[in-house]
Amino acid sequence: MTPSTAWRHGRPALVLLLAALAVGVPLWLVAVTSAKPQAEAIKPNLDLPRHWQPGGNYADAVGQGEMLRGLVNSLLVVVPSVVLVLLLGAGAAWVFARRRSRLVSAAYALCISGLLLPPAVITIVMELRQLGLANTRPGMVAVYTGMYLSTSIFFMTGFIRAIPMELEEAARIDGATPARIFWRIVLPLLRPVIATATIMVMLYAWSDVFYAFFVLGGGRRATLPLNLYQVASAQLYLNNWHLVFAYVVVMSLPMVAVFLVGQRKIVSGITSGAVK
Repeated sequence: MTPSTAWRHGRPALVLLLAALAVGVPLWLVAVTSAKPQAEAIKPNLDLPRHWQPGGNYADAVGQGEMLRGLVNSLLVVVPSVVLVLLLGAGAAWVFARRRSRLVSAAYALCISGLLLPPAVITIVMELRQLGLANTRPGMVAVYTGMYLSTSIFFMTGFIRAIPMELEEAARIDGATPARIFWRIVLPLLRPVIATATIMVMLYAWSDVFYAFFVLGGGRRATLPLNLYQVASAQLYLNNWHLVFAYVVVMSLPMVAVFLVGQRKIVSGITSGAVK
């Protein structure tokens, strides 16, 4: 085997190894540190705990870190944001995919410009104050919806363009209204891309600290990541890396569940579409 052939066959294994190291090492560090007592976790390392106490660490993180309140706040912000992003994105993408005009093309370019232009935090906060939505959950929902709507429109528009027009034309001949066509034909066919958009938006919004800090400002409305920042800043978790990492593990569990369920939906949606 020549060196070039060996390199060509070894590249996939090398890429997988590098990916496993890049993802696996941080996960291992978080997992083992969350199970250590405070004395062992002062300087986080990859060693296994000499004394295991994951139960106590997780219980302290949930209780002392007020995770239940943060969980409720995160759900009240993230879930409406995801629903709005999906519904508004699907409706706009349907229009952009089916209509051809300069005005529609200009509107599409404007909508997906959010993929390239970063949101201006100061402008967002000032606008929310003018609207009376600063330091409120509806304001945070509006920010997340505006931020991730461009991504939803971009993916859904390309997907709808691949759907045969004959399906909608047959429904129109049968007397179906545009609303009925959208709910009964377009949305069910969008299940794979809806699952993908749901995972992306939830992962970004669930772990966001930056925008939540400026919009919500903390307090009793703090989401899970923002709540962790607050308790860490208040020195509750000072040098308590075992509690910090335990908090991170518990906070990540809902997103792991969403990813696993969404991944299955994507596979099932693609398979059913291929069969049809």
